[in-house]
Amino acid sequence: MHRQTLLNLLAAHQTRFMEEAAYIRKAVEFVAAQPDCFYRELWPAHVTGSAWVVNPERTRVLMLHHRKHDQWFQPGGHADGDADILRVALRETAEETGIEPEQIRLVNKSIFDVDIHTIPAMGHDPRHEHIDIRFLVEIDDRLPIPGNDESHEVLWADLMEVSRYNNNRSTYRMVEKTRRMRGPHSR
Repeated sequence: MHRQTLLNLLAAHQTRFMEEAAYIRKAVEFVAAQPDCFYRELWPAHVTGSAWVVNPERTRVLMLHHRKHDQWFQPGGHADGDADILRVALRETAEETGIEPEQIRLVNKSIFDVDIHTIPAMGHDPRHEHIDIRFLVEIDDRLPIPGNDESHEVLWADLMEVSRYNNNRSTYRMVEKTRRMRGPHSR
């Protein structure tokens, strides 16, 4: 797979959020200009993949308390050279939740959200940006979530309480998108 697949996904992704629209434009420019965009060694930025994990009713979201960053996030991580960013997002979801891949249902192959965020300098890694490509997946919230050693804790948060765990703008955006999928009268 080549960068063109991601460029096609980005071209097809529509958003009503101005900030995300700017991220999409920046991501397209970056991916088009950087043949090594999927490698974490590329500075000052690289592409990552993540998944916004909801239960079948879209009332709960799976959150992980990331050990390294000491913050709550959705599952995701580095592509490590894999240009199939959807595969990256699904792999990271399985690894970080401890859920078997066959228990993770991709809602569709389209991008759910695009975010660009800064990662502070840590160890030998300089301050850099993650161009995070996010997909919507579904997991049955009755399944046990074993997690892995990258997280202090993994839990299901009620959709309207996700901001108690992570109140950044991109999380708000994904909550809002999920709420709108549930219908106009959803709280």
